[in-house]
Amino acid sequence: MDGKGGGLKPMDSEQLREYGHQMVDFIADYYKNIENYPVLSQVEPGYLVKLLPDAAPNQPESLQSVLDDVRSKIIPGVTHWQSPNFHAYYPANSSVAGFLGEMLSAGPGGGVIQGTASEAILVVLLAARDKTLREAGKSALGKLVVYGSDQTHFALQKACQIAGIHPENCRLLKTDSSTNYALPPEIVSEAISHDISIGLIPFFLCGTVGTTSSGTVDPLYSLAKIAKSNGIWFHVDAAYAGSACICPEYRKYLDGVEEADSFNMNAHKWFLTNFDCSTLWVKDRNALIQSLSTNSEFLKHKASQANLVVDYKDWQIPLGRRFRSLKLWMVLRLYGVENLQNYLRNHIKLARYFEECVGQDPRFEIVAPPKFALVCFRLLPPVDDNEARGSNKLNQELLEAVNSTGRVFISHTVLSGMYILRFVVGAPLTKRRHVDAAWKVLQDEACTLLGSPLQENG
Repeated sequence: MDGKGGGLKPMDSEQLREYGHQMVDFIADYYKNIENYPVLSQVEPGYLVKLLPDAAPNQPESLQSVLDDVRSKIIPGVTHWQSPNFHAYYPANSSVAGFLGEMLSAGPGGGVIQGTASEAILVVLLAARDKTLREAGKSALGKLVVYGSDQTHFALQKACQIAGIHPENCRLLKTDSSTNYALPPEIVSEAISHDISIGLIPFFLCGTVGTTSSGTVDPLYSLAKIAKSNGIWFHVDAAYAGSACICPEYRKYLDGVEEADSFNMNAHKWFLTNFDCSTLWVKDRNALIQSLSTNSEFLKHKASQANLVVDYKDWQIPLGRRFRSLKLWMVLRLYGVENLQNYLRNHIKLARYFEECVGQDPRFEIVAPPKFALVCFRLLPPVDDNEARGSNKLNQELLEAVNSTGRVFISHTVLSGMYILRFVVGAPLTKRRHVDAAWKVLQDEACTLLGSPLQENG
């Protein structure tokens, strides 16, 4: 068929079967060999422009030629998030069940779930804003105040920018090691009281379960009480660690969530569901609908007009949406709760193992006690290093040295002014041997930087 004037048809069942087998084989081979690829992209920025033709081909090309180009031109420029040696950021998981759901969802169409946590936070912020302005008047927009911590995801700041909240009224309250970088309720109360006293209007508070920088959990119950007593919308961002709370032993981190006005969790982060899939719950759906509702004539139909169906265009920013829920449903059906729990527990167990490795090497220290599968640590400077920023420079050099090996990929953050290394266990293929290999690279590069061999314990 290829090269004979035929080519791929828009929807031919036999071609779908034939090409689908080829694509599945390609994907399966990729995952079979993913451990052997350098984790990070091995090309210079802009390399692909030189390799691609100036225009699309006039005649059809074979699927095999396209896959050959993917293999030779695309894959070398990819950072392999599913590699068992990827330890830099919270995961963006994939799985066989997720693939199957994605394949199936591309057919019938439909869906309801938000794309990302950024979208989820934006829509609930808009709902809270408009609810407040209906009471205070539209002229009060410049007085509205939002609260989070310096550990809150930057999606909150972006949502404020889009919603027209003055940058100075987005309060990212300072945290420190005394609370393991969780948002202190007393600081929130003080900030709210101060803002009210100068004529501002507090209206939105964001708590986090599993912050990006340190994996910490804000005290939801205490924050919920503060929000409720001040008439503030309380949102819980559990984009990363919400998945872990399907395990009974981690549900304590959700204490107080029942008092929240909204809650989001990213199934595509740590729940074996392909990107994108961010679940969002709201206590008052009418607040969301009133803020985002559109009623163009061409969209009207009897079912929605009679409130017989939920019209999800009024729950989100875009009109169209993918059938995201189907792949999540397949993950739940094909794996079951027990296997999902064990999958998450294994990652946390591997992170604890890495933490133990770090703790046994006196050259390193743990900076924030891990709660889930993120370990924050740093290399200590030599005892004769009196430079205030010596430790930061040393850890930055260690990060660059480790990542330049191509054998492992980690990332960094800054906590209390300290440059910190982040090691996340999240890839579906990661086993203990991968953690051992990563730790060996870290130790070897530390030896090189410090100019001294590793001293064996005992």
